[in-house]
Amino acid sequence: MIPVRDDKSCYTYVLRSVKDGETYTGYTNDLRKRFKQRQDGLTSSTKGRRPLELIYYDMCRNENDARSRELFLKSGMGKRYIKNRLKRFLSLTG
Repeated sequence: MIPVRDDKSCYTYVLRSVKDGETYTGYTNDLRKRFKQRQDGLTSSTKGRRPLELIYYDMCRNENDARSRELFLKSGMGKRYIKNRLKRFLSLTG
């Protein structure tokens, strides 16, 4: 994972729980820091689902674009997009 580090980038990301296979979608302006917080159990929504793996992310230059992308990926069509986009990876990892 080598995301660009600057003040203008926002990331929409999808994490998957190694424990139960469920996914979590969010957005942040510091992907490395946010992923570490989630891995370390500092976020209640994913604390009990650790360990987590980053399976997808998009970089946007605008926070509103990243929020819109997050909302899309949380929708039914967005979940289908991720499953189709990552179908080979997901089929290999169960």
